[in-house]
Formats: sequence, C-alpha cells, structure tokens
Amino acid sequence: MKLIPLPAFSDNYIWLLHNGHHAVVVDPGASQPVLDALVREQVQLEAILVTHHHADHTGGIDAIRQATGATVYGPARESIPAPLVKRSGGDAVTVLDLAFHVIDVPGHTAGHIAYYCPAVNLQPLLFCGDTLFSGGCGRLFEGTPEQMLASLTTLSELPNDTQVCCTHEYTLANLKFAREVEPDNQALRDYQHYCQGLRSKALPTLPSTVGQERTINPFLRTHTPSVIASVLRYDASAVELHGVFASLREWKNIYR
Repeated sequence: MKLIPLPAFSDNYIWLLHNGHHAVVVDPGASQPVLDALVREQVQLEAILVTHHHADHTGGIDAIRQATGATVYGPARESIPAPLVKRSGGDAVTVLDLAFHVIDVPGHTAGHIAYYCPAVNLQPLLFCGDTLFSGGCGRLFEGTPEQMLASLTTLSELPNDTQVCCTHEYTLANLKFAREVEPDNQALRDYQHYCQGLRSKALPTLPSTVGQERTINPFLRTHTPSVIASVLRYDASAVELHGVFASLREWKNIYR
C-alpha cells in the first residue's frame, strides 16, 4: 500500500491510499489534486472517506464522484453531498480489501468520525480529520470540551505505532504553543527540531504516530502535572470552572 498526502489550499492534506491498482481518498476538499494524483499514480478510485462536513473536506466530492464513480462514505449525523453511505461509530468500511473501523469523535463537529485500520503494511492507520493534529487538536465548533476530551482519549488509546493522518499542516504552530505549555519537555523540543527540518525542505510533518503524540501533544497530556501546572498559571479560575482541557483549548484559541 502507498500512502500519499496531497496538498490542497494553503495547509490541507487530502490523503490517498492505493495498492497499485485501486485507491481510496480521504476528505477531498478540492477535486483537482485528487484527479491529478490518480492519473500520476495510474490507479482507479474505489471510494471516498469523509470525516466531517466542513467544505475544505467535502468540496471536491461531487466532481471526483462524477469523474470516477467512487462510492462515498461519511458521517451519518452530518450533511455530506449525496449519494452517501452513512457510517457511525461501531460500523466498518471495507475498501482495498482493508477493514476500517469507524470511531465517533465528536468535538470539532457534532458528528465527526474517524477511520481506523489495524494493519496497513503491518502498521495501524488512522484517518482522524480535524479531531487530532500533530501537537494539537481541532477547534470546538459544535461539540463540547467534554466530548472532545473523550474523543481524544479514545484515539490516544490506539496502539503507539498507529499512523496519525491529520488533515492540516498545523504542526509547527501547534508545537510552538506546546512548548509554551511544556518548555521542559525534551521529547517535544526534539520533535519540534525534527519537524522544522522537514518543513525547511517543504516536506510534510505527517503522518505522526499515536505514541509520538502521547509524548508531545498537550491535549493528550492534560492529566500530567506539567500541563496542569501551566494551565493553572494561565488561568486558575478557568480551570476550576471548566477543567484543564477546556482551559487549555481556550488558551490555544487566543495564543499567537
């Protein structure tokens, strides 16, 4: 299997996975990067997986479906361009002879889902949309902090070697904030330096792994003393009122 992040807009990635003959694409906000890649890789599109309804993840669906005849799978509780095979947590999607488990991950949007396959090239693979980013997490547009924390906890419990395929190149900005939260985290410093090297060569920082994120991502570390202490310094009253995770997300919202 070949996994390719296709750049779109200013910072999106549309994920393409193929076996040399057939392909699946994830969250195609634009059609042309996908259609060009299908020609370049000489593969036929079998399916489109959608994690949530935002336009930068769905805008290319109609044109791609018209050009390829691919089947579209997406969240049952969100409005996605029809025709759509609706899926929710506990369901499965079989594409490229791979079984992807659907996980409900509300928070960024109310009906956001993720797709998880236990073995792609002998390694687990996660398409998580805008729920989990490398070094960060999505904004809470429709869900609650409690929902997002539960969703991130679910993803953080996947195997450490799970490839995390996020849909935005937000990594360096996220790591800048993460360093503000945990300035003494050596693993975080090392990872920031590594990602800076990748971006200096115009290479993607993704996919990350669950194990990496558990080490450096403050939104997966709200139970750790160092993160709690930083959030308390930021706004002790907010922590008391909303909890560590909610206060950390509010801090990130205004961080520059």
